[in-house]
Amino acid sequence: MDLPKNALKAALREGRVQIGIWSSFADPQVAELLAGCGYDWMMFDTEHSPFGAPEVIGLLRAVAPYPVTAVVRPGWNNPVEIKKLLDAGAQTLLIPYIQNTEEARAAVSTVTYPPKGIRGVAGITRATRYGTVADYAERANDEICLLLQVETREALDNLDEIASVEGVDGIFFGPADLAASLGHPGKASHPEVKEAILGGIRRLAAQGIPSGILSLDQAFLQEAKAAGALFIAVDVDSGLLRRAAVARRAEWA
Repeated sequence: MDLPKNALKAALREGRVQIGIWSSFADPQVAELLAGCGYDWMMFDTEHSPFGAPEVIGLLRAVAPYPVTAVVRPGWNNPVEIKKLLDAGAQTLLIPYIQNTEEARAAVSTVTYPPKGIRGVAGITRATRYGTVADYAERANDEICLLLQVETREALDNLDEIASVEGVDGIFFGPADLAASLGHPGKASHPEVKEAILGGIRRLAAQGIPSGILSLDQAFLQEAKAAGALFIAVDVDSGLLRRAAVARRAEWA
């Protein structure tokens, strides 16, 4: 069996905009429904949702037949957690709260096999299609996409250095945490937050480094796209469900 191709990684390298959706439910049926909605990628968020690697396997299986790239966010830059997700078959990871080059290099090391990294070698896992992918250990990194999340003032100060670490495929801006770090908790659309993010996106675009963002502020997302953002999450499944439910109920007030 051949190593699965990572369409998101290829698209980012080619500079093509990829539109995504955030998934916070640990339900394979919800994941499968969303997988057929035309998004280029979808995020399974284990940082702010009560599920982990065992549930992620079911979600990855649910979306595998669809033309969408699954991205998984671990709870932290934790080698034990990340290694489990890799063995579960995740090929694209978004690592939260990266502050500096040391943490960026640690993330790269975790997703890389020795001698360059510390990923554990296991032959019979879902990632290797239970041992049927030829030369998996030698080829795995060709299709692994590592995205790092910048969401603090310190990380912004170190943006260029973090983005330049070999093995990093893209930088993701987290407006909510960045707003808190800049002194505007709960105000992700504050002008200072927006300008910080747009400035970061422009800096990375000038260097040919892919950047991404999640926001429910659609006008801001358009600004981010114009600034050069390539992987853009335009909504969250739980938010979509609640807004639709509230709107329908209001029709019958």
